[in-house]
Amino acid sequence: MEGRYSLIERVRALLADEAGTLYKAAPYRVALCYPSPYHVGMSSLGYQAIYREVHEHAGATAERVFLPDDVEAFKRTRTPLFTWESQSPVANFDMLAFSVAYELELTGLFSMLELTGVPLLAEERRDGRYPLVVGGGPLTFSNPDPLEPFVDVLVQGEAEDLIHLLVDAAATMERDALLAHLARIPGFRVPGRGGARYHVAKATDARLPARSQIVTPHTELRSMFLIEPERGCSRGCHYCVMRRTTNGGMRTVPPERVLSLIPEHARRVGLVGAAVTDHPRIVELLRTIVESGREVGVSSLRADRLTQELVDQLRRGGATNLTVAADGPSQRLRDMVDRKHSEEQIVRAATFARTAGMKQLKVYNVVGLPTEEDADIDELIRFTAELSRILPVALGVAPFVAKRNTPLDGAPFTGIREVEGRLERLRKGLRGRAEVRPTSARWAWVEYMLAQCGPEAGLAAMDAWKAGGNFSAWKKAFEARGCEPYLARRVEDGRRNPVLWPTVPGTAPPASAA
Repeated sequence: MEGRYSLIERVRALLADEAGTLYKAAPYRVALCYPSPYHVGMSSLGYQAIYREVHEHAGATAERVFLPDDVEAFKRTRTPLFTWESQSPVANFDMLAFSVAYELELTGLFSMLELTGVPLLAEERRDGRYPLVVGGGPLTFSNPDPLEPFVDVLVQGEAEDLIHLLVDAAATMERDALLAHLARIPGFRVPGRGGARYHVAKATDARLPARSQIVTPHTELRSMFLIEPERGCSRGCHYCVMRRTTNGGMRTVPPERVLSLIPEHARRVGLVGAAVTDHPRIVELLRTIVESGREVGVSSLRADRLTQELVDQLRRGGATNLTVAADGPSQRLRDMVDRKHSEEQIVRAATFARTAGMKQLKVYNVVGLPTEEDADIDELIRFTAELSRILPVALGVAPFVAKRNTPLDGAPFTGIREVEGRLERLRKGLRGRAEVRPTSARWAWVEYMLAQCGPEAGLAAMDAWKAGGNFSAWKKAFEARGCEPYLARRVEDGRRNPVLWPTVPGTAPPASAA
């Protein structure tokens, strides 16, 4: 059919623009599935790292598959979902390994399984006729429970070593024996059979750093080679999954090793990690990359670590905007969540950016934190207006969503109406002095429910997806499945902060979307 052929031709055209694509014939075939479109998935460093790791396994090969930009075109032309490298039907592979970055990508997983012809529910795949369905990715650092009904195996945490154990076992064992075997290995969880819950595996240092295998112009980060000079974080922000209690904090990679792994053809380099500017030799690394004639970008700038030289190197490396995160509308709330930034440090960052000749300051912030009041929003208005006198400001504002495996685990969602009211107060107060880019309060609530509930929330997500996926469908599905957020709990890290939210033993925080 002409429609089917055009879908394949589009993939071949994108493949032709890639550098570093891997092709290999091997007896065990893994389809690496990313439940968002190609231009998003190819910006994922973890996804690319696992692609390389599977290819380095002697008996296995990997081909990529993404959520189509136009799912309906596949349905209309009755085209089975196919892999990128060989355009082979995904259902013919031995393993479908999904990398799920965050909660709302669950529906992408459903769409991909549907297009593959593989039943969504693991319980409907018991006869062994279907590929092994595996779930992993960044979501497993916080709450993978909603994935449970749909996967045969969960890989929790850093997977560079675990993928080799998984492929070794899957290539040689029958399905029942395989699942029983994996349930006994730390890092794997087999729904219904065992495995430690919320175990976050740690890759060996020899596997670091993660880096791009493929560079393509068709991504969020156009033609950029990504590499991590550090993994993890040494900070203790109470809302963050990637914090010092996660996998032993920050592990740095020497600049010499980072530089040795940047391919000659890479003209743009992205330094990626939870706290790149906390690397003790970050300025030296930036300077060396820039002096080699390359452009450079950094994923996570901490205002308290910026210097004029560091910002100058970013500008020389092609950056026109400086992006920092405040993550709290007021100093009181930043202190409460242990975000070690002061107004003075953010003002200084804006001044560095202006001096370097940058055009805009992007500031990420959060509203809806526990104990937040109008006065906190008013402080954000005052401070943002002050920043805008130094440099034009774009203010990204996201509603706070409590994540499992953090000290703020269990904190309630502020409420859609309340969050929308605070965003409106912010807009009116700024009166156009800064561009406000808010994240939807409704979809933040959906994310919150998935982040704070169990496997029943995954089943609700499936129901909502089947019903069209609008907000009303999600709300009805959560209610019908009896989804209630988990009881408040904390990660024990030696820090006490009893004012975060009131907790009454035996009661759950409110789940209301109102």
